Amino acid sequence: LRIICFFQMASANDARYGQKDASDQNFDYMFKLLIIGNSSVGKTSFLFRYADDTYSSSFVSTVGIDFKVKTVYRNDKRVKLQIWDTAGQERYRTITTAYYRGAMGFILMYDIANADSYSAVQDWATQIKTYSWDNAQVILVGNKCDMEDERIVPAEKGRHLAEQLGFEFFEASAKDNINVKQVFERLVDVICEKMSESLDTDPSMISNKNTRLTESSPQTQQNCAC
Repeated sequence: LRIICFFQMASANDARYGQKDASDQNFDYMFKLLIIGNSSVGKTSFLFRYADDTYSSSFVSTVGIDFKVKTVYRNDKRVKLQIWDTAGQERYRTITTAYYRGAMGFILMYDIANADSYSAVQDWATQIKTYSWDNAQVILVGNKCDMEDERIVPAEKGRHLAEQLGFEFFEASAKDNINVKQVFERLVDVICEKMSESLDTDPSMISNKNTRLTESSPQTQQNCAC
């Protein structure tokens, strides 16, 4: 029952998801995604690069939480993404964790040139486990891989941590538009895969977010030492 509740997305073709409002007729599924991580790791820039294909170096720290909506096509389905950009500062933590419930996917981000942001990944992962659905999917992103001269966190270290946590891993750059689209597409694909599994499998057999997928990730680590 919990798995089915987790996948309460609007579906035009599957009666198992219940009746749809007339306003929902323009998409097959709606996924709520969150971008989380320490302040100044580039979450807002990452979102704007993906949603609007824009970049600015003058973003100020997000106050509380904000979101953008983007519709994509995956596997012949129209998927509406509601992407929430969360504040990284501790004083907003109570606000932002309230949005974890119901999120189907997380982009957990650190800055490759900031050791503290990397060290905080474990704490953020614990928050996901505490406040989100068991089947929320997570991708760990080492952002700002354009800053190779200032790199502190080796790519292999990020990849190793992702493996420990059961997450997939990318390095990316909002500034140079490296792997931004690929991260979101992979997250959507993983959610779709898990949704399909939950409908075809006994819910008691569904694994949690640490399940490793058999389908390999696309070759997307271009221009980064990852």
